[in-house]
Amino acid sequence: MGIWLCAAFWLFGGRGAPGELFYKENKMAYNRIDRISEEVRRELDKLLREELRDPRFAGTFSITHADVTRDLRYCKVYVSVLEPEHRKGAMDALKSAAGFLRRELGRRVDLRYTPELIFELDTNMEYASRMTKLIDEAVKKNAKEPSEE
Repeated sequence: MGIWLCAAFWLFGGRGAPGELFYKENKMAYNRIDRISEEVRRELDKLLREELRDPRFAGTFSITHADVTRDLRYCKVYVSVLEPEHRKGAMDALKSAAGFLRRELGRRVDLRYTPELIFELDTNMEYASRMTKLIDEAVKKNAKEPSEE
């Protein structure tokens, strides 16, 4: 019994449940991926604002989120463009500049693999403003009607 207790203590680092070690390793891996995703997002934002010289990429934009896969091979980048008339041109410019952006990202971020960039249009801001407008209209309509109390 003593050797098994010693082995369990060594294997699980002196902590409780057998799954705890596995959980902590995976949690650390996800934290690492989250940190890498945030670093990629920041560097891409700098690159787009300072280095990209494409006339199609105009208007107010924001990189809302970047998701790097666990194997660091792919990164899905969510881009929000405020003006609807600039969205298609901006997405076309990003897709055509993906190779340039990947190369520059590889120079700025020290990773074993530089992820392939996949750009997606993020319309959450538009959806949120539409919902806010609908809520405001409902509140105004409710305020105009006399209350039956």
